[in-house]
Amino acid sequence: MKEKKYLTLDGNAAAAHIAYMFTEVAAIYPITPSSPMAENVDEWAAAGRKNLFGETVLVQEMQSEAGAAGAVHGALNAGALTTTFTASQGLLLMIPNMYKIAGELIPSVFHVSARTLASHALCIFGDHQDVMSCRQTGFAMLAEGSVQEVMDLAGVAHLATIKSRVPFLNFFDGFRTSHEYQKVEVVDMEDLRPLLDMKALQEFRERALSPMRPVMRGMAENPDVFFAHRESCNPYYNEVADIVSDYMDEISKITGRTYRPFTYYGAPDAENIIICMGSACEAIREVIDYEAEKGNKLGMINVHLYRPFSLKYLKEALPASVKRICVLDRTKEPGANGEPLYLDVKDALQELGLGDILVVGGRYGLGSNDTTPAQIIAAYENLALPMPKNHFTLGVEDDVTFTSLPVGEEVAMGGKGMFQAKFYGLGADGTVGANKNSVKIIGETTDKYCQAYFSYDSKKSGGFTCSHLRFGDEPIHSTYLVTTPNFVACHVQAYLQMYDVTRGLQKGGTFLLNTIWEGEELAKNLPNKVKKYFADNDIKVYYINATKIAREIGLGNRTNTILQSAFFRITGVIPVEQAIEEMKHFIVKSYGKKGEDVVNKNYAAVDRGGEYQQLVVDPAWSNLETSETLKTSETLEPAFITNVVRPINAQDGDLLPVSAFKGVEDGTWPAGTAKYEKRGVSAFVPEWTAENCIECNKCAYVCPHACIRPFVMDEEEVKGIQGTTREMKAPAAMKGMHFRMQVGVLDCLGCGNCVDVCPGHPKTGKALQMVPLESQMLEAQNWAYCTDNVKSKQHLVDIQSNVKNSQFATPLFEFSGACSGCGETPYLKLISQLFGDREIVANATGCTSIYSGSVPSTPYTTNAQGHGPAWSNSLFEDFCEYGLGMQIAHRKIRERLAALFTKAQTCTCCTEEMKAMFQEWLDNQNDATITNRLYEPIVAACEACGCDTCKEILNYKDHIVKRSQWIVGGDGASYDIGYGGLDHVIASGEDVNILVLDTEVYSNTGGQASKSTPIGAIAKFAAAGKRVRKKDLGMIATTYGYVYVAQIAMGADQAQTLKAIREAEAYPGPSLVIAYAPCINHGLKAGMGKSQAEEAKAVECGYWHLWRYNPALEAEGKNPFSLDSKEPQWDKFQDYLMGEVRFASVAKQYPEEAAELFAAARENAQWRYRSYLRMLSTNWDKE
Repeated sequence: MKEKKYLTLDGNAAAAHIAYMFTEVAAIYPITPSSPMAENVDEWAAAGRKNLFGETVLVQEMQSEAGAAGAVHGALNAGALTTTFTASQGLLLMIPNMYKIAGELIPSVFHVSARTLASHALCIFGDHQDVMSCRQTGFAMLAEGSVQEVMDLAGVAHLATIKSRVPFLNFFDGFRTSHEYQKVEVVDMEDLRPLLDMKALQEFRERALSPMRPVMRGMAENPDVFFAHRESCNPYYNEVADIVSDYMDEISKITGRTYRPFTYYGAPDAENIIICMGSACEAIREVIDYEAEKGNKLGMINVHLYRPFSLKYLKEALPASVKRICVLDRTKEPGANGEPLYLDVKDALQELGLGDILVVGGRYGLGSNDTTPAQIIAAYENLALPMPKNHFTLGVEDDVTFTSLPVGEEVAMGGKGMFQAKFYGLGADGTVGANKNSVKIIGETTDKYCQAYFSYDSKKSGGFTCSHLRFGDEPIHSTYLVTTPNFVACHVQAYLQMYDVTRGLQKGGTFLLNTIWEGEELAKNLPNKVKKYFADNDIKVYYINATKIAREIGLGNRTNTILQSAFFRITGVIPVEQAIEEMKHFIVKSYGKKGEDVVNKNYAAVDRGGEYQQLVVDPAWSNLETSETLKTSETLEPAFITNVVRPINAQDGDLLPVSAFKGVEDGTWPAGTAKYEKRGVSAFVPEWTAENCIECNKCAYVCPHACIRPFVMDEEEVKGIQGTTREMKAPAAMKGMHFRMQVGVLDCLGCGNCVDVCPGHPKTGKALQMVPLESQMLEAQNWAYCTDNVKSKQHLVDIQSNVKNSQFATPLFEFSGACSGCGETPYLKLISQLFGDREIVANATGCTSIYSGSVPSTPYTTNAQGHGPAWSNSLFEDFCEYGLGMQIAHRKIRERLAALFTKAQTCTCCTEEMKAMFQEWLDNQNDATITNRLYEPIVAACEACGCDTCKEILNYKDHIVKRSQWIVGGDGASYDIGYGGLDHVIASGEDVNILVLDTEVYSNTGGQASKSTPIGAIAKFAAAGKRVRKKDLGMIATTYGYVYVAQIAMGADQAQTLKAIREAEAYPGPSLVIAYAPCINHGLKAGMGKSQAEEAKAVECGYWHLWRYNPALEAEGKNPFSLDSKEPQWDKFQDYLMGEVRFASVAKQYPEEAAELFAAARENAQWRYRSYLRMLSTNWDKE
C-alpha cells in the first residue's frame, strides 16, 4: 500500500498544488484572499516545477480581473488549459467573460477564496456573496469546507471540466479555509494522472481556433435562432453531476475519504438536519458528534456540487427519516424571499414530492463572522421548536428587526487532549510568520494533527494580530477561533491594558509575556484584573524582554523568533532540542533569500529564547479589586466613541447589537475617531531636547502618523505645559511666543524617521532621540493638553510658503493605520494641512483606503471650526471616475449657485452689501481663498435675510467654497486596473488633483508586481525579477499638454514636494502628482525608520527623478518642464539596489541573471533621465 504523505499548509496552497498539475497557462491579478494561490504557482514555475504535461506553467499577470478573464478566454480558445484565481469584486469583474466561456462550453477552472462583496463598507473577509453572484453564469460550482477537502476535491473540478466541457468555479471560504493551516494528506500528481480523460483533452485541443482549420466563434444571433441555440447546451449540464460523482468515487478510492455531490454526515435516522456548504460544515460535524454522545440524533448535508443543483444526488443524501431541515446560507440578498441555497432546497423538495418536510433558512458568518458550536446548537434547537423561526440570523444580536436566534454559552469541543494556544502580536513583529512555522514544525515532525488560524484588525504593520493554534492526536474540525486556550502569549506589553488577553485561559494554563518589566516591577504594573485571573486560575506566568534581546541582536522590532523559541521551551509540545533544530531549519527556508546575516541573527534569537523567567503568582491577588477602566481623555467623548468605537478597538466588536449602527446604516462614519485609540504600542518613542532644536519642523513634516507637532503658545497657554519651551524669534508674526515640539507618545509607532531627518544644532547635536516609552508618559499629558487647549496659530503665517510654515497648520490626517515608517502617509498629511478644510477625497481601494478608513478608525479629522476632509472609497478600478463624478457635481451645483447669486442682484429683499458679496463671489468663484473668506458672511447674511432666493442659496451653502478635489490611489490602481479611468479623467480637463502614491508594488495585497515595478525587482508574480521596464506614467500624462504633472520624493527634497503639491492644486485643470513611497514590501535593509533617507538615496543615484510639468508656463512662452533633481551619481546606483531585499534577493537567488538585470535597471534609469534632459532642452518659443 502506498505510504501516505502529509504536509502542513493552508487552503490556498492546497488549491494551487492541484491547480498547477492541470494548468498550462495562468492569467492572474492580485486580490485578497486569493492572491497566494497565484503567487504559489508563479514561484513554482520560476523554480522549474513541472505540471502533468512535464512543463512549467506560464503565468501572465494582467492589469485587472476583467483583463485576466479575457486572457483566460483567449488562451482557452487557443487550446491551452488555463486557470485563474480570484475573489470578491475581482470575480464580479470576470462575470461577463464567464458567460462567454460557459456559453462556448470551454473547460476551465476558476479557483475562488470566497469573500464578501463591498456594500455599505469594504470587507476583505470571507462569505459566499461573490460566488453566489455567479450562480447564473453557467459555471458548475464545487465547494469545499476544509483544507483537506480542497486538497481532495480541487482535482475533481479540473478532471470534470475536461470531461464535461462545462467550466467550473471551485470555491472555499476566504480566510477561514484559504488562510487556515492544517496538516493534511497530500494528493500527488501521479494519483490523478490516470483519471485524466485524454480523449476529452485531445478533443478540447482540436476545438481550438486555428488557421489550419478555421471556424468562427462568438457570432451575433437574432430572435429567430438565439433561444433554440441557447437551449442546445442542456445535455452537457445534465451530465455534470454524474461525472462529478464518478470522479468523487475515484478520489474516495485514493484517499479513503468518502465524497458525494451532497455528502451526509450524522445519524442515519436523524429527523432534524442542517444543509450547508463551506467551512461551517466542519463545526456542524463537531456539534453532531457532541450531541450524539448525549443520545441526540442529528445530521447534516454538506453541499459540494452547488451548480448544477442535482435533485438526484440531494435525494440520495437525504435520510428517509428527515422531517425538518435548516438551510444555512453564508450570504445576504436584501429583498429576496430567502437566500439562494435555502430557495434551491425548498424548490428541490417540492419537485421531489417532499414538500411536507419543514424547511427554515438562516444567514450566518458574513464577513468571516465567527461561526461557533454554540451557534450551531442554537440552529438545531430552533429547528426542534414547535414553530421554528424562519429567515433568522446567527452570530449577531439583531435588536432592530429581531431576526437573531438566542445563543447559549460556548461549549468546548474538538478531539480529546487537544492543546490550544493563542498568541497576541503586533503586525510586522513576525508573530504570525513564526506561528506558521511552529505549526509546520509540529505537523511535519510529529504524528500530531495541527491547525493555525490568524485574525487581524484592519491596520497595516503595527496592527493587532491574534494567532489561534491547535494540536491534537485526531483530525481537527474546529473551524472557529480558540476560546479556551491552554497557553497564551502576549507579545505586546500594552495589550494588557487594551484587551482581555487572559479571557478563556484554562485553569492551570500558561501565560507568557514580552515585557520590559522584571520581577517586582512587573508585578506592580500588571493590571489587577490580570493578576486576579492568574491567582484564581492557578496560571503559570513567564516573562521575557524579547524587545531588548531583538535590538541587541540587530533584529529591530522582530521579536518573533525569540518568543517562538520561548514557546517551545516552556510548553515542551515537542522535545526542546528537536524544536531548536527545526526552528533553525525553518529560518533558512524563511530568511535564506534575505542573506546570511539575517539567518545568523535569527539563529541567535532561537538561542536566546531561553532567557525567560517565571513570575511568582501571589495567592493574595485573588482578593484584588478589578474595577479598573481604560484611561480616556478628560474631555467628554461622544457617545458613539464610548458605545461603538471603544468596544471595536477592544476586540469586542462582535458583541455589538444591530442597533449600535442605527443612524449609520449606510456605512457613514464620523471623522476623527482615530485620536481616541492611544494604543501606546511602540517600545521606543522620540524625546525632544529643546536646546538642540532649530525649529525647522522637518520632523513633523515627515512623520507618517502626525504624532510629532510644533505647538506655538501664547503666555496663557504655556502655563499648562509641564516641560520646556523655546522663545520664538521667527517668523515675525510669532515672535515672542513659545515653541514646543510635542510628541504624542501613545500614538507613535516608533519608526524613528523624525530622529533621522532632524538636523539638530551644529554644535550640540540632534534635538530628537529614541527613548523607552515608559520614560515619556508625562508627554502623554502634555500632548493631551496641547491638542485640547492650544489654539492653532496657522492663520499668522502663509502655510503654503515653506516647509517650516506648513507644519504650523494642524494635520487633518492623523494616527492612521499605516505601517510604522510608511512612505505614503506624509504626503496625505501635508495635503490635509494645506487644503484640508475644503478637501474632498475619492480613494482607490488599496493600502491608502485601508489605513485611511477602516472601522472604527477614521484618521481624517476636523479643525476647530468642524471643517475637514470628506473621504470616500468606491472601488479599486473606478477611483478616478468616482472623483470626477464628485467634481462635476460640485461644478453643476455651483452653476446653480451662480444663477442664484445673479438672481439676487435684482432682489428687493437683499441688501446692497449682500449683493456686493454675491458679486465678489461671482467674480472670484474659482479662488479658494476668497470664497473661503466669503463663506461665513454670505451664510450669515442669507440666514438673516430669509427671502426665497436666500433660502435656496442656503440649500447649497456647502458649495460656496471652492473645493479641493483629490483622487488618491497607489500604483496598482493608477498604472494598472484604474489606468483607463485615470487617462479619461485627466483628458476631461476638469479641475481635479490625482495623487499616485508609488510603492512600485501592490502593497495592500502583499507586494505583487505592477507596471510600476522596475526591471530587476523581485515581487510576487515576478518571482525571478521583473523583466520589462517601468511605465513612465508622468511622461504619458504630459502628452496631453494641458495636464499639470509632477514627480516628487519628500525625503529627497521637502521644498520641491511642497511646491509641486501647491502648484498642482492651484492649477485650473487636471493635475497628476506621482509620489515615491518606500514600502515595507521593499525590504529596506536599514529599516522603515530610514524610509525618508531611502527616498533621498533613490534620487541621488538616479533611480527616481524629481520634475514638474506646468502647462501654464507654456502660455508665457516658457518651457513647462522643470527638472528639479540634480545630475545623478550613477556610481551609487548599485549600492542603492542592494540596500533593498527586493533587489538583493535577485542577486542571491539568480546570481547569473542579476548582473544583467541590474545593468538594465540602471540603463532604464539613464534612459528616462536622458528623455527628461531632452524635454528640458526643448525650445518652447511661440515663434
